Amino acid sequence: MKNGIRLAAIGGALLTGALALSACGSDDNSGNGNGTAAAPEGNCVEATVNAAGSSAQKNAVDEWIKNYTANCAGAVLNYNPSGSGAGIEAFNGKQAAFAGSDSVMKPEEAEAAKTRCAGNPALHLPMVVGPVAIAYNLDGVEGLQLSPETLANIFANKIKKWNDPAIAADNPGVTLPDTNITTVHRADESGTTDNFTKYLAAVVPDIWTFETGKVWTAPGGQGGTKSDGVTTLVKQSKGSIGYVEMSYAENASLSTVKVKNGAGEYTELTADSASKVVAGAQVVGTGNDLALKIDFAAKTPGAYPIVLVTYEIACEKGLTGKEGEFVKSFLTYTASEAGQEALKGLGYAPLPPEIISKVRTSIDAISAA
Repeated sequence: MKNGIRLAAIGGALLTGALALSACGSDDNSGNGNGTAAAPEGNCVEATVNAAGSSAQKNAVDEWIKNYTANCAGAVLNYNPSGSGAGIEAFNGKQAAFAGSDSVMKPEEAEAAKTRCAGNPALHLPMVVGPVAIAYNLDGVEGLQLSPETLANIFANKIKKWNDPAIAADNPGVTLPDTNITTVHRADESGTTDNFTKYLAAVVPDIWTFETGKVWTAPGGQGGTKSDGVTTLVKQSKGSIGYVEMSYAENASLSTVKVKNGAGEYTELTADSASKVVAGAQVVGTGNDLALKIDFAAKTPGAYPIVLVTYEIACEKGLTGKEGEFVKSFLTYTASEAGQEALKGLGYAPLPPEIISKVRTSIDAISAA
């Protein structure tokens, strides 16, 4: 078996905590656990490649790696769920062949990516719809409903008790305990924080006056590192509420909030309700770059309003050799029908047809030069 091209790892060592799966000779092609074969589409490439970034997509990437390597002998992908900011840094530093990010690169990051890609742009390729769950831990209260106004005031540390009149107004007939609220946010730079704060700033700007971005800037609350950290804090802390990707909330069996959308409906979080928002997203990138702008206040009936899209950030041109071939092959699979089907049951929503067809066209354009 050829070793392919190995990237220099962060700090001169292999990416910490990365998942490396190789399935030379494996005959387990069951893939997504639903009995559907998930054979990769496109040529398999025998190489060892590193990638890093979004922890929100970790469970999706794990599944994709399992399926891809089961059908591609000699293929190894090490993915480090280090967070969106760290992933972009690793990509621009040539320590990752591609990066996962829950938000679009900043101008200075995009400029550095152009240098990394031998003068060519790096593409934002939407690949995962990761609904952001508002997870809570409150004994005796199921089906909690919150409006954007109430949600913003809770995370702004202005509503401090679970039986506050604003929460009661969102939940008529529900007995709410006189319990202190503990909010939980991301302690590290996070695309999930970026999307959650942009949602609040977009729909209730008069309440959410804090700076948006990957760093949490509102007062109070507890910070958890990465998605696992937030999930653990909510699960362990009675009276707590936090924001985390749907997949993590489901895996931890956490209760999630029905959020009031632009149509005035308190909407349960499901894969289908999350996809409805993304279907109406506007492509703001140019050429083959598919950076999206999501309308968090969309009045689409049945739409769950708080979603993030995880992008795979890859060079359009300039990534050469086996490394470049692997990236194109792997992303061809993840964007395929089988790759998107593999997301079902993992707490993600497949990309709507309006978006995924554009993604496939952009991946076809990836080349070494």
